Amino acid sequence: MSNIKTADVRALLFDMDGTLLDSTPAVNATWAYFAREYDLDLHEVLRTSHGVRTIDNMKNWCGITDPIELRDAVELFEGMIVKEAQDLQAAGKDGLIALPNVLNLLNKLNTSPIPVWAIVTSATNTYASAALPTAGIPKTPKLITADDVTKGKPHPEPYLTGAKALDVDVKDCIVVEDAPSGVRSGVASGAKVLATCTSHTREQLQNLGAEWIVTDLSKVSFEVKDGRVQLQIDETP
Repeated sequence: MSNIKTADVRALLFDMDGTLLDSTPAVNATWAYFAREYDLDLHEVLRTSHGVRTIDNMKNWCGITDPIELRDAVELFEGMIVKEAQDLQAAGKDGLIALPNVLNLLNKLNTSPIPVWAIVTSATNTYASAALPTAGIPKTPKLITADDVTKGKPHPEPYLTGAKALDVDVKDCIVVEDAPSGVRSGVASGAKVLATCTSHTREQLQNLGAEWIVTDLSKVSFEVKDGRVQLQIDETP
């Protein structure tokens, strides 16, 4: 039985961190600082925080409830990630880098005269606007951030908002995600979900409702025709 599957949809909705770009070294360094400051179990934080809005992580892990303190903590956290990434890159190391085949896919999507993709991230607009160009990610037709929703992933609101921004039916979209919370968000929205094993294992992503699971986006190819995206998806591990 072939592991190559096909799909035809109106739009792709991509998560950012862990799906399009890898910020792991910078994020881990930032969480290490917060773990020291707030006496957190760093291993447990890193295991469960990925794909969750920073504001929700600050509430859940650091116990911050005051709105002004929350705002300041989010700005500090995300600012530290960007600064750490830039320092790593200046030292010739990986800071914020595009994941395999991402630039090729996104540049091809941008050849469509009709917008066929968006980024839907749990990050704030400030962080996303700094991280995307740092990693060389091309400009997206629509960017949905934590600032655009009232409920973050795994709630379906982020991906429903992304589909609405493109003026498409979410059921005619594929959500591309790497984190369990994001997969659940996409499934709950009514979209089909393509999960990538770029931050979690295949076992961690199974049984969450994703229609396809791939190693990374090098396993995906497509053609854009008449405002639709026709995909070939290789699920070979």
